[in-house]
Amino acid sequence: MQITQSISVIVPTYKECENLPELIRRIQKIKERNNLNLELIIVDDNSRDGSEEYIQSLALPWCRIIVRRDERGLSSAVLKGFEEAKGDILIVMDADLSHPPEKIPEFIEQIQQGADMVVGSRYVPGGKTDEEWGIFRWLNSQIATLLARPLTSIKDPMSGFFALPREIYKQSAPLNPTGYKIALELLVKCPIKKTTEIPIFFSQRARGKSKLSIKEQIKYLVHLRRLYFFKYENLTYFFHFSIIGFSGTGVNLLALTVLVFFGIPVRVSVAIAIIIAMLSNFILNRWFTFPHAVKSPWLPQLIGFMGACSLGAVVNYFTVLFLLHLFPLFEKIPQIPALVGILAGLVFNFILSKNFVFRKG
Repeated sequence: MQITQSISVIVPTYKECENLPELIRRIQKIKERNNLNLELIIVDDNSRDGSEEYIQSLALPWCRIIVRRDERGLSSAVLKGFEEAKGDILIVMDADLSHPPEKIPEFIEQIQQGADMVVGSRYVPGGKTDEEWGIFRWLNSQIATLLARPLTSIKDPMSGFFALPREIYKQSAPLNPTGYKIALELLVKCPIKKTTEIPIFFSQRARGKSKLSIKEQIKYLVHLRRLYFFKYENLTYFFHFSIIGFSGTGVNLLALTVLVFFGIPVRVSVAIAIIIAMLSNFILNRWFTFPHAVKSPWLPQLIGFMGACSLGAVVNYFTVLFLLHLFPLFEKIPQIPALVGILAGLVFNFILSKNFVFRKG
């Protein structure tokens, strides 16, 4: 297939100067062999390792470097490259030679055949990782992939080697990537209907140091949370609300135990423990489930939340009574209607909390 579209290859870098000569040599070989209208954009986060001087010394009209001096981050570097790119097809790859540039023509071919995004995959038949990759890094990748499974059906959403048409990128929802998994952000927020995974051999880094750290993994979890809110907003809100609601049970029991230990009468301790648990749930929901709510006065929210919890308890109670009336058999196993009542009260409380107590302005 003849390749007529223009291509922009974006490579985010930080202290990768020693890998650039081989990377550029291999890309140049592919460009010339396939007669590609290709530009290479290196987006460097102010490495100050000679990368800028090296690219300038090459004086290749199709290769340039953008040095960002006031910003950091792989994902934002890729988006900067997209902004500067002139190509019809945008390709992203790492600079550490873990991604084979020789796959670029295959990526382009798949785009021309109708794929909205092409991903270089380690986990489809034919894909492979370097034997020296290590069990810890392999396990980390598998867990990260599993956490992203509800967001996309592809086997390697963690891949940093991918391509998509410029027109698909331009139709994306507002992008706000955190960390280094920009492909996952695009898969969720772009109107992608057809994704093709191409098997690649993921090589072990030969030079330089890996940028993967605990900090980056925490950023990935933050990123995932944002994407879940974007794709499954109400379900994600309810999941957070439910987890905090159940945590209130532990707070209640702990507070009750401590109060009784210090000699507070049981009936008083029960009442205080309930109030403490409700306060705990209020604080956690305000800061974690509905973080936008912290911009509004807390006292009206607290009063509203206490009211919602009280109404939820009433819904819980009357749901149990209704089920016991409807199904007398439950008198022998009241735990079942009790569980249904808890769920009904939780849903009712959630609806009030989301739409009234912590509503967005």
